[in-house]
Amino acid sequence: MSARRPSPAALQAAAGGSVEDVIAPGLDVLFCGINPSLYSAAVGHHFARPGNRFWPTLHRAGFTPRQLAPAEQGELLKFGCGITNFVERATASAAELSDEELRQGAARLEGRLARYRPAVLAVLGIGAYRTALGEPKAALGPQPRTLGGVPVWVLPNPSGLNAHYQRDDLARLFAELRREVSGGR
Repeated sequence: MSARRPSPAALQAAAGGSVEDVIAPGLDVLFCGINPSLYSAAVGHHFARPGNRFWPTLHRAGFTPRQLAPAEQGELLKFGCGITNFVERATASAAELSDEELRQGAARLEGRLARYRPAVLAVLGIGAYRTALGEPKAALGPQPRTLGGVPVWVLPNPSGLNAHYQRDDLARLFAELRREVSGGR
């Protein structure tokens, strides 16, 4: 499924926009990004920017039977997964967000967790997690705390700009979470 790339004007117009959550009650995993990119806000789909490794990583880690396109994000619900963000406001870079916006986003996220009760919250980005939850020493993997009563895992941000983690590393780390939520299956 190939979508038309947004024009520079459409990207500029997407600043401050948002992307609707992909969420339902009782999910196995609710993935939480930092905030939508301008590209994602312009096209209306999470992790839509070319080069973002979220969709291939989900497939390689075994969350989906095939690689979904961003336009197929609603299909995630069939596989027990959903997507939300700490901050709804689209920006050119997550660096444009203030620490206060991330902390307020974590507080709003608690409300969504209480309402939808996923089995696990998977935060995509260690830096955002540390700031939003006031956990400066947090490491990747399962966290000792819950958020809204929901267990939390932290995974690397799948952005193509995150050069610290290559595709194989991302797939391995995401697969650890998948094995945990599927009881080792």
